[in-house]
Amino acid sequence: MNKLAIKIAVPLIGLVVALVGLFVAIFFIQAWWSQPSGIFDVAGISDGPEQPIAFPHTVHVQDAGLDCQFCHRTVGTDEAATVPAVEQCLFCHDFGRIDGSRSSNSDAEQEIAKLVTAFYGSDDGKVLPAPIDWMRVHRMPDHVQFIHEPHISAGLTCSTCHGNVSEMEVVKQVRNLKMRDCVDCHRDLNAPTDCATCHY
Repeated sequence: MNKLAIKIAVPLIGLVVALVGLFVAIFFIQAWWSQPSGIFDVAGISDGPEQPIAFPHTVHVQDAGLDCQFCHRTVGTDEAATVPAVEQCLFCHDFGRIDGSRSSNSDAEQEIAKLVTAFYGSDDGKVLPAPIDWMRVHRMPDHVQFIHEPHISAGLTCSTCHGNVSEMEVVKQVRNLKMRDCVDCHRDLNAPTDCATCHY
């Protein structure tokens, strides 16, 4: 190889290596910062957000004996577990609406009254029916696809990723749900670790 070719090749190779390094650095920085703010603190876990209507999972799971899939009905069949629509809450909580006998004395009754108002609107017409703007608790970065169905089919319980929600007054994130957490679990269970399994 002549000296001119070496003089051209060395800087060119250096430039290519620098560009690849820059691309990799940008990818990892973007992956870290795409975590939604307000949900994760520096360690990757924080207290749950305040919801527009209090929903104590302790009451619904421990006291009423409801299974996760009673409310999150699509978790075993669809990509997303989804938060139930207001009308699903009213399957159990719409008592007293017709005869007006509902009282709003306790905190729980006041929260249930918010559900009824969200579905029907207020009696005076000042509040129109509207979906509840629940605050998201668990969220993966935008470049990650997470489908619940294969995890449920593989025998994982909801608490594997979501913690023991039945003991939470306010649902909070208990695992950081970053790539290392998922890859470690996949390796432990001999699940696929190919990039395309989770990334678009």
